[in-house]
Formats: sequence, C-alpha cells, structure tokens
Amino acid sequence: MRIGIVAGETSGDQLAADLIFALRKKHSNLIGEGMAGPRLMEAGCKPLFPMEKIAVMGLFEVLGSLPTILQIRHQLIKHFIANPPDIFIGVDAPDFNLTVEEKLKKHGIKTVHYVSPSVWAWRQSRLKKIKRADDLMLTLLPFEAQFYEKNNIPVKFVGHYLADRIPIEIDRATARQALNLPQDATVVALLPGSRANEIKYLSEVFIRTAQLCAKQIPNLIFVAPMVNHERRQQFKAILQQIAPELSIKLVDEKSQLVMQAADAILLASGTATLEAMLFKRPMVVAYRMSNLTYALAKRLIKVPYISLPNLLAGKKIVPELIQADATPENLTQALLNYLQNPREVKELKNEFTRLHETLRLNASEHAADAILNLIK
Repeated sequence: MRIGIVAGETSGDQLAADLIFALRKKHSNLIGEGMAGPRLMEAGCKPLFPMEKIAVMGLFEVLGSLPTILQIRHQLIKHFIANPPDIFIGVDAPDFNLTVEEKLKKHGIKTVHYVSPSVWAWRQSRLKKIKRADDLMLTLLPFEAQFYEKNNIPVKFVGHYLADRIPIEIDRATARQALNLPQDATVVALLPGSRANEIKYLSEVFIRTAQLCAKQIPNLIFVAPMVNHERRQQFKAILQQIAPELSIKLVDEKSQLVMQAADAILLASGTATLEAMLFKRPMVVAYRMSNLTYALAKRLIKVPYISLPNLLAGKKIVPELIQADATPENLTQALLNYLQNPREVKELKNEFTRLHETLRLNASEHAADAILNLIK
C-alpha cells in the first residue's frame, strides 16, 4: 500500500507519524512518502521534501518563502500524479494541502484531510474548495463533524490526540515537584499566549490581575510558562515596568506541566483552553487585540464562543472576557470565584471529565480505520 502524506508543522508531523504507525499495524506492507518532519521519518515515511521548507510562521516570513513553497507544492502534485498513491492524506496545513488534494482528486486519487480548518468559525467559503478537494474529512472535535454533515461533506469524527495523551486523572503533586513548587500552596497559572501580539495586548492586564488577586489571597504563587526566549524577555520587560515587586515564576516552555500544577488558570483563547480542560483545571479565558482587528473579527466569526470548552459543551461553562471586558477587575473576580468556591470547581471538573471522555477515542486508530475503509 502506498500512502502520500504531507505534514506542515511540528504538531502535524507527530499526528501524521501516529497515523502511519496505526496504519502499519493494520497493513504491514505500507510505504509512505511526502512532506515529512523527524517524527514522520521515524515512522518510515520517505521525505520528498523536508517539512521545514513550508513550516514558516509570520506574514513577512511567509511572503519571503512563498516562491519556494509554491514550487514545492507544484513538484509534489507532479510527483503524485506521475506516481499515484493508493491515497493521499493532507495533515492540517490547509492553505498548502487543500490545493494538493484538489489537484490529485481531479486525477482520480483518493484524498483525505486530517484536522479540519476552522471553517465552522470563519471563512466558510472554503467549504466549496473542501468539497472539491476531499473524499473524506477527519475531524478532532464532534461539533466540526456535525458542521460538515450539515453541508453534505463526507466526514468522520475520530477523537482528539491530546485527549488520548492526557490521562483522565491528573497528578498535581508530581507536576509541582518537577517545577519545585510547594505542595500546599495555591498556584495560579498565567498563559498570555505564544505570539508577540498576544503578549503585547494581554501581559499588562494579566499582571495587574495577579496584583489584585494577591491582595485578596495572601501567599498566592503565580507561574507563567513562556514559549521561547523572545516571549520571555518581552513579558519580563512588561512585568518590570508595571509591577517589579510582584513575584511571577517564569518557566521556559513546559506549559502543560504548569497547567497540571495549577489550582486555576488565566489564559489567552486558543488550543491551550482545550489543554486546560483536559487537565481539569478551572480557567478564565481572555483575549485582546487591536480595535480594528477586533471590529473585523466580530464581523467574520460565526460562533457564539471563542474557547473550546464552551464550544464543546454547547454552552458557557467557563468565563470568556474579550476586548473591553478583559479588565483586571473582571478577570480578578472570575478567578477569585474559583479560588473561593470549591463546590463550583468540583462541578466544573466533572463537566471537563465528561468532555474529555467524549474526545478520548484513540484518534489514530479511528483515523486509520476510516482511511482503510475509503481505500477499500
């Protein structure tokens, strides 16, 4: 069996590798080739091009690399048309993969896209391209599959790989030991985001929230994981400027370990909200951006909530404070509500456990079964 596969960045590379391992369990005589990172290569996939060539972040970086990216895409399409695989799987990276899938499908090659783009939230015009490009969409979240079903696009909900990796019962003590945090302290995690703009717009309000919380509850410990050295320095400069007296423990990376160790989390909207939910930690979700971007986003976004726990529950189970509502006073009130109301925290954890179980389906195995059924 020949599999064409393209992963566009690190998380997609791991997801694609897990899928290849699951496929090989069911079909040992399998050859994979395409766009591969280190994990996919470990899984035995032949790299036609290294993944780093298209794993580019930032508008100007993408523009600078665009000729190379377009050339690689053209060569991949040409290669797979000349050497048709039994199936082609595009893993995430929709701006790159959907065009590849569309071209290959026109030449009679079966195509799958694994990890839905956020068409349910915005840019729903992409549905037309997905319909032309894919024989099957594999989604990580159940409401995504419902959205595709309503639009008559073949789809299979396979579960979320993070729900498979994160256990149902969370070991807080081990996480605190690893981070050298006291076992009996009250710990609040601050996650203002991984992008420069998120740090710019959210750091000050998160720091001022920490100040207010510390006045209400003595001996609170604040921990903030930073995605890299640049974001750490950016956050540290803001902290020194507005609250040099405030003690916040900065940790390089290790965001999941910090969540695991926390009693409550204040965080930017994004995938981290799903991780916080899977770690069963009460959270307050915030987001700020430029006023112009916010005005545009309000017009484009078609969903009632911005955080994944609320979208999964189909109702508001965690507070979301956006733009003008994301004030230190509002965020403090929401955090203190968790820290001072153990009964509410217990009910929320029960809801998080229920949602975790709906996502914990062994995603790679389900995806492999769906792909093999499509080939048959």
